[in-house]
Amino acid sequence: MKIQKLSEDTRKNLLEDLLKRSPNSYGQYEASVAEILNTVKEKKDEALFAYTKKFDGADISVENILVTEAEIEEAYRLVDEDLLRVVRKALKNIEEYHAKQKQYSWFDSKPNGTMLGQKVTPLQRVGVYVPGGKAVYPSSVLMNIMPAKVAGVDEIIMTTPPGKDGKINPTTLVAAKEAGATAVYKVGGAQAIGALAYGTESIPKVDKIVGPGNIYVALAKKAVYGHVSIDSIAGPSEILVVADETANPRFVAADLLSQAEHDELASAILVTTSEELAQKVSEEVDKFTAELSRKEIIQKSLDNYGYILIADTMEEVIETANEIASEHLEIMTANPYDTMTKIRNAGAIFIGEYSSEPLGDYFAGPNHILPTNGTAKFFSPLSVDDFVKKSSIISYSREALEEVHKDIEQFAAAEQLTAHANSIKVRFE
Repeated sequence: MKIQKLSEDTRKNLLEDLLKRSPNSYGQYEASVAEILNTVKEKKDEALFAYTKKFDGADISVENILVTEAEIEEAYRLVDEDLLRVVRKALKNIEEYHAKQKQYSWFDSKPNGTMLGQKVTPLQRVGVYVPGGKAVYPSSVLMNIMPAKVAGVDEIIMTTPPGKDGKINPTTLVAAKEAGATAVYKVGGAQAIGALAYGTESIPKVDKIVGPGNIYVALAKKAVYGHVSIDSIAGPSEILVVADETANPRFVAADLLSQAEHDELASAILVTTSEELAQKVSEEVDKFTAELSRKEIIQKSLDNYGYILIADTMEEVIETANEIASEHLEIMTANPYDTMTKIRNAGAIFIGEYSSEPLGDYFAGPNHILPTNGTAKFFSPLSVDDFVKKSSIISYSREALEEVHKDIEQFAAAEQLTAHANSIKVRFE
């Protein structure tokens, strides 16, 4: 891995480099995405079936686009019992964690006859996009569906691309059933986002679309925002490790590679105060990479977006971590909890050498749908909050309004909105 001395220039160059990975930097795909979305909006099912044949090689029709109970039963027969046991244990952890996020309606009444409050209402119908193709992500199924289930969403519509045989991966189907999907449709890519945003003869329009995907999916979600709500526009995966001389270089190297194997645009960065650790981690990375199954992808990822930065002080390390605002942040320092209190920007924070990033990907319970490309400065992980909306409640008695009506009329007059003032005034004529 590239080892560099941390300076203002190296930090600036790194940030510029990382921003190239943002979906916003791939404008050349936007015209293709817009064409797909417009065709789906106009031709509905007909477009879905044509695009699925073109991009996935599968013959999908109105008769087989919806996954049947028989297909789900077949999937259960094909999934290893031990894996199913692990899925259920992970699902329990995810459910318990997200249950603590649930908010409830509240009302505050006063003796003068006023009542103010907030009504929390689950969304009626959400769409969950799950990537398909060569990769299989049952963990993504659990992470997207469970917070919606905990929130009380009525209908959870899942879409995922089929294989050439027109089937969905059995593990993906089993995960969807276990998590509580209402329906699963065999369609992927930008065309699936269009179907969820606009509705077709087979797929109902949803209120919100969540879930990660490739660049076409990311740009499609960006394009339909406003017709529906979305969670975020996900970029490539990333990990940042903050470490001092006490860190285990073998652990650090293994954790960096756990994200580098995602794809060639994935980012893996170590920021440390120890030059010795930097050298040892680089050596361990080379050893591991030679042995791992996705070594070609890992190597390209490290060549493009892998960095080891050496800082003079831990204050510089923390400042850099907050500037990068990584999706995943691991802290391996002598006092990790003290370091954690100084971290302002990160999607998920992993504390200590036994809190490896894949723990969060699969099992611990917090959501692994996280802000990327520096958006952790203003976005949060997917949560129950993403699947509810809030309405303000206002109730005044005549007596309560009488106490303040002249104040309101004066405010309205100051804005020259006489109808506003009159709406209050008529009640006391």
